Amino acid sequence: MNHTAVFLATATMDTGDIVISKRDRERLRRLAAGVARVAARPCEAVKRDLWRRHNRLEPTRPLVFCDPENGWTEIIPDSLLECEGALARTWEMRLRKEIFWGESMGDDRVVPASFPISHVAEESDWGMHERKTSGGQGGSYVWEAPLKSYDDIEKLHYPVIRIDHHATQKLIAAANDVFGDLLAVEVRSQWWWSLGMTWALVNLRGLEQIIWDTYDHPEDLHRLMGFLRDGTLAKLDFLEMNGLLSLNNDAHYVGSGGFGVSDELPSRDFDGKHVRARDIWGFCESQETITFSPEMFGEFIFPYQLPILERFGLNCYGCCEPLDKRWPVIKNTPRLRRVSVSPWADWEKMAGTLGEEYIYSLKPHPTDLAVPVLNEDRVRRDLRRVMEITRGCRLEIIMKDNHTIGNNPRNVTRWCQIARELAEKM
Repeated sequence: MNHTAVFLATATMDTGDIVISKRDRERLRRLAAGVARVAARPCEAVKRDLWRRHNRLEPTRPLVFCDPENGWTEIIPDSLLECEGALARTWEMRLRKEIFWGESMGDDRVVPASFPISHVAEESDWGMHERKTSGGQGGSYVWEAPLKSYDDIEKLHYPVIRIDHHATQKLIAAANDVFGDLLAVEVRSQWWWSLGMTWALVNLRGLEQIIWDTYDHPEDLHRLMGFLRDGTLAKLDFLEMNGLLSLNNDAHYVGSGGFGVSDELPSRDFDGKHVRARDIWGFCESQETITFSPEMFGEFIFPYQLPILERFGLNCYGCCEPLDKRWPVIKNTPRLRRVSVSPWADWEKMAGTLGEEYIYSLKPHPTDLAVPVLNEDRVRRDLRRVMEITRGCRLEIIMKDNHTIGNNPRNVTRWCQIARELAEKM
């Protein structure tokens, strides 16, 4: 998955495209009123407090979250959208998702009474860019890595972020005009999904090549990782100095799953305005280096992630990579709170490892939802098993990475019902 394309919330936009017609405005306001109604329910405050206590490592029932991801187009197809303008249709989709989460999903996600707007911006690459072949409609692809020789490493440069302030202000004004008396319009950009850097590494050098590099070019690989580290730290400096970071300690998605509601953030010396990395949750992972031994990971990857993780107030680590074998390295993450336990990890071993000291962020296998009809017996059996294994742990169950839900929206709602039923009994 191209995390930058999928998760980075910034994009270029022509000011002429920031137009909401009168009819589209009426449609969006009707949906926004529905979101506001859902967000005002007492149960939303209950869920928010559950996440707060959970993130403090207090004992709670297991928390449940489901994001259909690519499956959203099977729940809310384009044919269901009523708006006509491109921007209005994007906003409509976001509002309809919130209403579905609040009224139909049945998980523990908090529906916020807000509407976030991203900066209109563009971010350059690292000086070289991979060339992709195929990959249409979210399918598989291959790419040609551009850094074919370490002799060319001097051609790389740090990414540069350029903000279109005029377009950003126009976008904010349009959102306030539509939603201002219904939902709180927040300027909130997601400048990264992960700060793990190995996605950039493999795009520059190639998946297979970085494995060879550990043997054939170890010093050069260290040099490249050092460059990526320094560029990432420079990006954090830029975002801090220009007031572009936002707090993520309310009902905000953090890491590779879970929500960041916390009274431990921001830092005690936060001035109420200028958000720094130490005021928010940080996140690293390294799925692309799953073929590295724990020792290789500890030599070539984690030492370069560590200075980045040091910047943040609380940290999450991991996504789809199994961390049971890497734990002796990962446990050195400063202020580590949330640890991903993927379908390929040893669930029982991780339960003993994490105990009450970390959040056990379970990622069930997404193929459970990818079939036309949910196998409820298997879902119930697997969830019951992990809940038994993790008794005494701080468990959250995060269903994500869904490329399809079998064209059956009931798969997600029934999965959530089963998960919640079992969680309520714990």
